[in-house]
Amino acid sequence: MSYPRTRTRLRAAALLAAALLLTTTACTGDPDRPDTTAVAAQISGPLCAALPTGDEPGNPTYLAGQPVDTALRWMPTLTTFEAALRTSGLLADLDRDGVTLLAPTDDAFLAKFSDDTWDTLMTRDHDKLRTLLKAHLIAGTHTLDDLAAAGTATTLDGATLTVTRTAASTRFGDKADAVCADYQAANARIHIVNTVLGPLPTTADGTGHRAH
Repeated sequence: MSYPRTRTRLRAAALLAAALLLTTTACTGDPDRPDTTAVAAQISGPLCAALPTGDEPGNPTYLAGQPVDTALRWMPTLTTFEAALRTSGLLADLDRDGVTLLAPTDDAFLAKFSDDTWDTLMTRDHDKLRTLLKAHLIAGTHTLDDLAAAGTATTLDGATLTVTRTAASTRFGDKADAVCADYQAANARIHIVNTVLGPLPTTADGTGHRAH
């Protein structure tokens, strides 16, 4: 009889199909889940030590697979910048287009604007807020090395920034230093800077507390 031989052939075919399915799954992964196994960017700068590392939530390896809005929410020094991007309506656009962010810290915003000025920007003057934020966005994803090698960068508000590397840091526009650079997110690169860029005047009182 041929039944045992037929069953053997069918079992072999089933095992082969299962092996192929496992191989395909291992290669492609779940398309709906961000790839968090990729090698993290080599972030650098004095502020990096204060940000999540290793297996901590929000570490660079995890952020490399996240959209920009999610990545920014995991970075505790960028709450003001993230809130401004969300309020202005620009945040949704960042997930569609490759972009480099020069992201000022919360302390940088505190040193730049009084409470009254910032409240006005966030509640009423959204056109001016968008212009301010575009001064911190560069089309395309660029490492800090790439920007320094180019020597200049054009922001989305149309301004041209000089990019100068010294032994201590990389400086944008002769006033903002990169303090933790080369975070990756999906379709984006984030460099944290210590000064707010753009043409708006400083209205803070210089004491480290926002003036009313």
